[in-house]
Amino acid sequence: MTATVPPPIRLANDVAAQFHHQPPEQAARAITTHIRSFWEPRMLADLLRYGESDPAALDPLALAAVRLLRQVWYPPAR
Repeated sequence: MTATVPPPIRLANDVAAQFHHQPPEQAARAITTHIRSFWEPRMLADLLRYGESDPAALDPLALAAVRLLRQVWYPPAR
């Protein structure tokens, strides 16, 4: 039996694969921009939850993008 990868993780990893030719910081920003521009809000919320509960399932670039997204959606309290 194979484990199914949740759609937000699979899609984030697919997007990240398209940016591996770029420097990591630039790639993470590009992935963040793509997700904010094209993903439905519920899917984005799911991705943020998965990024917290199962970060190892994400490509390192996708995880970096999730961390950037979290800063945008939930900025640190001042």
